Amino acid sequence: MDKDIFFRESRLRSLTKAFIYRLAAIIGTGILVWLITKDAEKTISITAIVQVFLIILYYFNERIWNKINWERKVEKK
Repeated sequence: MDKDIFFRESRLRSLTKAFIYRLAAIIGTGILVWLITKDAEKTISITAIVQVFLIILYYFNERIWNKINWERKVEKK
């Protein structure tokens, strides 16, 4: 593989990655909140709020990093 080629991610790819990554975190967060609260309604509410916030945070983190050229090579066409 040519080391001078890099791939810039689309917004859709960044968003898809964010949702897939958070899906795994939903399960972990739900388990942790349940262990602390032992309350199904609180577990669902807290987990949902945290996940929406973290998906948004992750998406903007990806978009910012996509603009930073640190350790990137010039794109070959």
